[in-house]
Amino acid sequence: MALLEYNPPTNPYLDILYQDEHILVLNKPSGLLSVPGKHKEHFDSLMLRVQAVWPNAGIVHRLDMMTSGIIVMSMHKDALRFLNRQFADRATDKFYIAVVAGHMENDTGSIDLPLICDWPNRPKQMVCYENGKPSLTHYQVIERGVSSNYNWTRVKLIPITGRSHQLRVHLKALGHPILGDRLYAPEDIIQQADRLQLHAQRLEIKHPHTEQVMVFEKECEF
Repeated sequence: MALLEYNPPTNPYLDILYQDEHILVLNKPSGLLSVPGKHKEHFDSLMLRVQAVWPNAGIVHRLDMMTSGIIVMSMHKDALRFLNRQFADRATDKFYIAVVAGHMENDTGSIDLPLICDWPNRPKQMVCYENGKPSLTHYQVIERGVSSNYNWTRVKLIPITGRSHQLRVHLKALGHPILGDRLYAPEDIIQQADRLQLHAQRLEIKHPHTEQVMVFEKECEF
């Protein structure tokens, strides 16, 4: 499956939430790749934009192209190693906000479904009980509403694991695909939003130099 038409936003070119000599925290817009794609027309990315200004900056984690929200980058190799270890050990704390189709029945719950790449249709992922990797997401309903002729639910999502497209596939499997999800939602759900309604709103990390706990939050625009 080819990358969807790529017209990354440029205003603002970089949305910096915090910066010091060790880390850089940004709000990635929907529609911008976290790292360069394989083809020349897909090189524009958050990583390359940052490295054009700070060549030693390193990518620590990623968000899907259509997902917006908080990303932390390192400013040098020692910071990169420290942050990589935090993410590998699941020592960070984060949550996402999504708007999904339909009214979710339970106010809270967990989605525990193993995921694997759907190779004939990559980059799509799918649930696979035989070979999939363990994947766990907790959720909490924030609000249920009605717009025009469809029901929706605003939900807080806490991923315990960090599989590719985890939140999108888990919500689809639950019967509540995310509005505007061009990869996993049916056409009528895609048309209910002009972008994927998924945003990484909060990230808590330990600073790589001081080891002080730092919390970054950026409200979603939808």
